[in-house]
Amino acid sequence: MITTMLDFTDVRSNKITMDQLVAGMTKWDLHRHTDDMINAMCEAVQDATDADVVFQPVDPEARDTFAARAADTELAWTLGHVVVHANASSEESAALALELARGIPVEKRSRFETPWKTVKTIQQCRVALEDSRKMRHAMLEAWPAIPNTENRYVYVAAFGPLNCYTRFILGLRHEDAHLPQVREIIHQAHAARK
Repeated sequence: MITTMLDFTDVRSNKITMDQLVAGMTKWDLHRHTDDMINAMCEAVQDATDADVVFQPVDPEARDTFAARAADTELAWTLGHVVVHANASSEESAALALELARGIPVEKRSRFETPWKTVKTIQQCRVALEDSRKMRHAMLEAWPAIPNTENRYVYVAAFGPLNCYTRFILGLRHEDAHLPQVREIIHQAHAARK
């Protein structure tokens, strides 16, 4: 059951910074926000079927500048693709936040994304979501009792220098942006079956 989802509206509209959003948060807040996000994703896919996972939606805004093939840059993502991508981004944020919390300089990315074409069932999506929950909680548990919040690095200039809290939350912000996409894919898939 979702409690109160973290609201990224003011960050997205540049009314507040990431630092202001996380002000006063504790590691336990990050655990709760992780559960809220995973629960929201699980709720979004609760009525999905295997056919929905591989359904090719229509997405006029599809622009994947990191696509492996040029032909895939405007390919609308399947539900399976969105789930593994969102998980990978939040897991990477959790891994890098752990490095920062321990006082280790971040020098490279720490990302693995399950090949989306291998995700063909809703059970695979559910397992991926629960695995991601487990990994994120484990990385938070590895934080020292007093995390280093002065250790920062710049990932994208627009976000400014990130510390362990802002880096962790950045993954949830990215995942939150994919929730409407997940809901739209399922909506289109169900409409196509009628």
